[in-house]
Amino acid sequence: MARERGSATMADVAREAGVALGTVSRVVNGESVGDIYRGKVEAAIRKLGYQYNSSGRVLRTDRTDTVALMIPNTLNPFFGLLVHHINLALEKQNYKMMLCFTGNDRTREEEYIQMAQSNRVDGIIALTYNPDLVIPEDIPFVTIDRFFSASVPCVAADNFGGGVMAARKLKELGCTRIAFLGEANALTNEPSKRKDGFVSACVEMGMPFEILALEEPQSFSEYEHFLVSHVKNDKLAFDGLFIGTDSLAWQVIGLLRKMNIRVPEDVQVIGFDGIRIFGDQEYIVSTIVQPVREIAETCVDIVRSNPLSNRPSLVCLPVSYAYGGSTLDQPGKA
Repeated sequence: MARERGSATMADVAREAGVALGTVSRVVNGESVGDIYRGKVEAAIRKLGYQYNSSGRVLRTDRTDTVALMIPNTLNPFFGLLVHHINLALEKQNYKMMLCFTGNDRTREEEYIQMAQSNRVDGIIALTYNPDLVIPEDIPFVTIDRFFSASVPCVAADNFGGGVMAARKLKELGCTRIAFLGEANALTNEPSKRKDGFVSACVEMGMPFEILALEEPQSFSEYEHFLVSHVKNDKLAFDGLFIGTDSLAWQVIGLLRKMNIRVPEDVQVIGFDGIRIFGDQEYIVSTIVQPVREIAETCVDIVRSNPLSNRPSLVCLPVSYAYGGSTLDQPGKA
């Protein structure tokens, strides 16, 4: 009588693949095996519908090969891209991702931490905004963009350097009076340094500038009021704007065009993040690009390392400038 599909044993897989039982065990446990043998075992697993019960392995090794990712949402294109690359980086290491959408809700963040602990995940990667979040001591924990303590590694793009880069680029493109529009955050986080880098570069260059940094949460109408109040004789007082995120930059450009202010002819705009149309086409605005793939791979590398104490408290990765139609330079020119 034929064995029901899905009820095959490891021994059945070994016979089908023509390999030793130990070879099958190493494959399903993610251990090092020659490519030829791995291919034979994986083909046999697919053919027989073998389903590996990992509970026994968890008891033996105290590992689940699962990492939890806590992130506000994937509606924001930058967050969606980050989730994509973290998942790819985990898969390369034979890990699975437990995805937790927090919606910036402090209670949900705490509940997801508890859930991750209950499910015995091997690590947590988090983009969190909870000022009172308690970091578990028994699970490797890596944060994105936010500093908790010297014992909790943080991975971020060079936000300060990006602010400097944006200010210098606007001056290079002929701007003479520029402004920063963005969010201010009470938390100790890396994105706040975008404004700091911008201010530092403007002071160094002797460039006149203004700042509008709004505490979260804020209404877009406050940005609108700021811009409208700086219009005289149908002309904006600024010829260059650095916006804290690409999403906000896109909104600002839409507003400026409604005000009959041309972008980039009247005012040049640079955002931050590196968001592309449909995820893989041109940039939605000229932008300071975060190295999302490198951020993801670094987070995965750190969360898998043991002990975490050997890692620096902050890993800062370089950013780059990219043309996206809202400045007067040419495509492909950095």
